[in-house]
Amino acid sequence: MRFRFFGPRTKTHIRRSLEYLEEANLAWVEHQAAAEHHAALAKMYSERIARIEEEIKNSQQLRAPILRQPPEDSFDEIERPKTESVVVYPSRVTR
Repeated sequence: MRFRFFGPRTKTHIRRSLEYLEEANLAWVEHQAAAEHHAALAKMYSERIARIEEEIKNSQQLRAPILRQPPEDSFDEIERPKTESVVVYPSRVTR
């Protein structure tokens, strides 16, 4: 006795199976495209992070020597009057 997988409605079952196969292939293509898109975004952000970290590192290296240098003439700095750190604006004239 032979075992028939689909039975008497073979054409209907095959047609449905082909539809399911096509649907699965389309879903695979969509997910593959989404995966490639996300991989591209991950690479872009990785490069962005590296670039920003490099800029921060360079700015800290440039600033460090400037902060460590003493003023050329420290006596002039002491003798100059200090300006106020708060700006005082004149009051408004009322009508």
